[in-house]
Amino acid sequence: MQRPDPLETLLGLTRLLSTERSLEEALLATTDAAMLLLPCDHASLRTYDDDRRMLLSSARSGLARDKSPSSFRKGEGVVGIVADSGRAALVADAQTDARFVQRPDAGFDVRSLVAVPLFAGGSVVGVLSASHRDPDVFSARDRDMAQLLANCTAPAIETARLARLAVTDDLTRAYNYRYHHTRLAEEVSRARRYGDRFSLLLMDLDHFKHVNDRWGHQVGDEVLRGFVDRVRDEVRDPDVVIRRGGEEFVLLMPATEETDAANVAERIRARVAGTPIDTEAGDVPLTVSIGVATWGAEESGAALEARADAALYRAKAAGRDRVEVAGPEE
Repeated sequence: MQRPDPLETLLGLTRLLSTERSLEEALLATTDAAMLLLPCDHASLRTYDDDRRMLLSSARSGLARDKSPSSFRKGEGVVGIVADSGRAALVADAQTDARFVQRPDAGFDVRSLVAVPLFAGGSVVGVLSASHRDPDVFSARDRDMAQLLANCTAPAIETARLARLAVTDDLTRAYNYRYHHTRLAEEVSRARRYGDRFSLLLMDLDHFKHVNDRWGHQVGDEVLRGFVDRVRDEVRDPDVVIRRGGEEFVLLMPATEETDAANVAERIRARVAGTPIDTEAGDVPLTVSIGVATWGAEESGAALEARADAALYRAKAAGRDRVEVAGPEE
């Protein structure tokens, strides 16, 4: 299949990004453009966490687009090396290239790979990569085209990233608690105006102190990020993940009735309990307790959260690793 004209694709992308876009929109527009410009079957964009230790997967297009993406430590694998060095990389055959790190849960095969850095303010802020299941697919021209794409989109991505930081938890990239108050008030107002229902989940990681005591706070940070990734895998795009503080998180679910919210909570609980978090110290097992509350007519946001808190307390008292649903009078 003939690919569209590169100039038209880049011009269309820059026009799109010249208007105010969310960080997710800017990132996904970049990986979608990579699918048009490069002979790839998968494209990913990873950006640094605030400690510049981890490259967190932020957008992906093509194969396994909906599968949970992998993160890389600085200097780990081709992506980590590109981030550390600030130089693009071409991999002719991942099976014979010592730089390549195979992730068995990737959901697709990689033989050819091109990866380029994104620069903002003179520093690397992320890495754009594209891959194909066959070897020897990418040329030096493809590498240069990928770098041109990265250079065109990096300013818009950095602007959106800085705006997001104001309402985002630095560690987990969930929204912060300051944003929670604003968003919860918006959901209550919308529910009152249109008669919608929405639900709130309070999630608390069980015995998280033991994780920090046994493996250290750096591994604990990886566990927190891994938990947020698992929650995002089980929810819809409109659902909002918020870090309440420490190891407590909130999930706001617009237009969601009690039964559906409880089902999502159980999926999250089962996913967390059934899949240890991959960290630099190895797999770390984890469980979570969840309290579920669904908004009732004329209820305040504080009252809704208090009911979810009471349900969470019951889940903890009943042995943890369970879901409890709040009653209307709690």
